[in-house]
Amino acid sequence: MRRVMIWLGCGMFALVLLVVSGLLLADHLTPRATGAPSSALPLQPAQTPIDRELAPYLAAHPGETAATLLPDGLDAFAARAASARLAGRSLDLQYYMWHDDLVGHLLAREVYAAAERGVRVRLLLDDINTKGLDPALLALDAHPNIEVRLYNPFRNRRGAWRLLEMVQRFFSVNHRMHNKAWIADGRVALVGGRNIGDEYFDANRSVNFRDLDMLLLGPAVADASAIFDEFWNSPAAVPIEALNPQTPQTLQALVAQLTGEAALPGAQAYLQRVAASPSAQRLVNHEIPVHWSANIVVASDPPLKARSGDRDHWLVQRLSAHLVGGHSEVLLISPYFVPGKNGTATLARLAKAGTQVGVITNSLAANDVPAVHSGYERYRPKLLEGGVQLFEIRRHGPKLAQSLFGSSGASLHTKAFVIDGKRGFVGSFNLDPRSANLNTEMGVLFEDAGLAHNLREEYLWLAAPALSYQVEEDANGSVRWLDRTTQPPRVLDHEPDAGWWLRTITRAMSWLPIESQL
Repeated sequence: MRRVMIWLGCGMFALVLLVVSGLLLADHLTPRATGAPSSALPLQPAQTPIDRELAPYLAAHPGETAATLLPDGLDAFAARAASARLAGRSLDLQYYMWHDDLVGHLLAREVYAAAERGVRVRLLLDDINTKGLDPALLALDAHPNIEVRLYNPFRNRRGAWRLLEMVQRFFSVNHRMHNKAWIADGRVALVGGRNIGDEYFDANRSVNFRDLDMLLLGPAVADASAIFDEFWNSPAAVPIEALNPQTPQTLQALVAQLTGEAALPGAQAYLQRVAASPSAQRLVNHEIPVHWSANIVVASDPPLKARSGDRDHWLVQRLSAHLVGGHSEVLLISPYFVPGKNGTATLARLAKAGTQVGVITNSLAANDVPAVHSGYERYRPKLLEGGVQLFEIRRHGPKLAQSLFGSSGASLHTKAFVIDGKRGFVGSFNLDPRSANLNTEMGVLFEDAGLAHNLREEYLWLAAPALSYQVEEDANGSVRWLDRTTQPPRVLDHEPDAGWWLRTITRAMSWLPIESQL
């Protein structure tokens, strides 16, 4: 027993030593940003196909940005693929995740093809999800027209050493870049909640995320380009070649793999679904309806948010300002929803003042991070008591929900809000402490009745009985869920579609002091 206690003591001492060394030395342990500064290439009147198509179109609406929402995964894929094929000058791509799967490979193939035409490609990825991707990323980086940088990267690229570094640098590694932007020729930008991966683009038949992007053409794209440049040139962005030696011969192997995979039945079936999508065709043929507005901006946290004591420039401050004052309606969509004491009080105060306040989030069964749900459930009674309407997305809904989501399982990934039918936000920002304080986030803020109407329609569609449970309090103050697909609604007295073990573990996690990390 004494020997066990000694070993436990040594283990605890080693762990404390690791954490303390990380606190004291984190900035010195972080890899240095050694990349040469670069910036978005200047716009030209008719240099590229995108220039020639959009310049006259935009000239008819001076000072205004054209914008449209892309809730459908096939449309969102088509927009990225089409803009990459039309690009002739630059592709600036900034993502939290780029998966090693079908969609990830198909879009990487489009990026490579653009680089082969002479397009300059800058790819900035957060490093927390790149484990095992170094060979493919290094192969792309070996192309003379492609440069890959990683945000807040690990020095150790694989195995136990990477895990050890995660423990040692926990307080610095914990700050991630959650931004998502796809910018072509400085003329077209897609900004929103989608990472690059099958589940975000309706290519995973077992489970798909309902997500949302905004397609922008015009002046607001310059905002996205400026944000990209700021991150690209920040001390947090490190060229991948500085972390791992390049092996140029792997480029041809990667190209052969991407080309071969695009011809496989699974890829062809997905591409045929994209081609058959009526809205995707309208998008490619420039027939998709857009809204023109001078009141559209792309906003972001600073790249070194973790080191900035000036919260005035944080995105959370800008978004919170929209809730100040009187409102008739505030509708929020957030897959991870942990409002905290202040957020709960703010929403309840609005509701008690006569504002219709509604929130759509994931049910426990649909949430892919149960720990986040544990943070949400402790505020659920107070929100309901304050008059806030709550809707939780069903994971396994009726056939209508399955066909709309394209899968047998569904999960919400949209992050947006719309206020008074006039203004709103679409982006990467979850209404939780991690987005507010730890990760960098970005998105589109707009004031336009047409866009607000479309976003409100998306909210109402998600809140419909086929896709969501409505959450209420009964006469005794207990939480209950209404399955409104039947009449009268079926009443459930526990988290729907979730087994007792998941419910028990989630409840136990709600007692832990981890809210700041959610």
